[in-house]
Amino acid sequence: MIVGGGLAGAKAAEALRSEGFDGRVVLIGDETERPYDRPPLSKDYLQGKMEKEKIYVHSEQWYVDNDVELRLNSSATVLDVAAHQLTVQSGEQFDYDKLLLTTGSSPRHLKVPGGDLDGVLYLRRVADCEAIKTAFATAKRVAIIGAGWIGLETAAAARAAGVEVTVLETAELPLVRVLGPEVAEIFLTLHARHGVTMHMSVEVAEITGVDHRATGVRLADGRQIDADVVVVGVGITPNTELAEGAGLMIDNGIVVNGHLNSSDPDVFAAGDVANAWYPLLGRHLRLEHWSAALNQGPVAAANMLGRAIAYDRVPYFYSDQYDLGMEYSGFVEAGEYDQIVFRDEVAGGKYIAFWLGQGRVLAGMNVNVWDVADAIADLVRSGDQIDVTRLRDPEVAMHDLLDGAHRV
Repeated sequence: MIVGGGLAGAKAAEALRSEGFDGRVVLIGDETERPYDRPPLSKDYLQGKMEKEKIYVHSEQWYVDNDVELRLNSSATVLDVAAHQLTVQSGEQFDYDKLLLTTGSSPRHLKVPGGDLDGVLYLRRVADCEAIKTAFATAKRVAIIGAGWIGLETAAAARAAGVEVTVLETAELPLVRVLGPEVAEIFLTLHARHGVTMHMSVEVAEITGVDHRATGVRLADGRQIDADVVVVGVGITPNTELAEGAGLMIDNGIVVNGHLNSSDPDVFAAGDVANAWYPLLGRHLRLEHWSAALNQGPVAAANMLGRAIAYDRVPYFYSDQYDLGMEYSGFVEAGEYDQIVFRDEVAGGKYIAFWLGQGRVLAGMNVNVWDVADAIADLVRSGDQIDVTRLRDPEVAMHDLLDGAHRV
């Protein structure tokens, strides 16, 4: 049984078959769409650069050919781990030997007056993307609440559609909690350069409206931001209700070990909902990134079949905004690094930023520089102290950097 019809669930089903499992595979999803990739919803598909068929993980025929029972528009309601039984909304019950939870996450809703007005939109599913795309086609002004990845990518899409954009963020810089102030400043400048009005360090007091339709946002300091559409991107929360009801260990998601096994030996979790153990980092992390869903699903499937494979990948994500394409490999929280090193000039538009702690590369972000993500991941994985002069020098090949490291 696979509960959750997203990328992680679809890739797990694929892996079960490719690993030679010939038993029954049932994939339950609560959407009407078959499993699809979510990144295009805030990137190419939102901007009309990608046809809908290309967002799907597999064709419809694939599920038939691989004998995967796809149950769409079906919510799982009760998981009984003692009885090894899952109940869905229709009342149908399934017995399972192994079960994988890829239930994903849901947008965090903004709790302010006017939050339920028409024209207040969130981006998570295909239908959300379609609604935003339609709104951008007629709107003159959009207010985006939240300057995280979703907010900024949506801002870029709105500007591509010719819409005036105002971004509202409680922090002093966009993405500052992820990137730190030195690199966050780059994204502030990027959006300002593309005509976005960036209001940082502000609080939203109310979404204003007329005839139950949003007309803008009133800030706590009294300022009024007029808008035809309000897009909210203030984070997501893991969908743990089913797991909680089953008595599984929950702590910012479903807690799983290095094999993606939950507190029940026959239940696994992957993707947004999984708070997974990362041996490289020596900690649990719940990563809301495409790469975690892509790679955790197959590892969970292998372990459901008794293969005992550890999930040990270096965290990775990517983003496209205007003329900036970036990849980020590694993980570091604000205050955990003591130095940022830039390789090449930021002004040139092609560079790599490295976050270091005690001389070790904790994370790296390549901007418009391609085919280096694996080399950056190798630096992160090595744990070696790096010669910063060589790290900064674009004439030194990335794969040669470890040759100049000294072991600790």
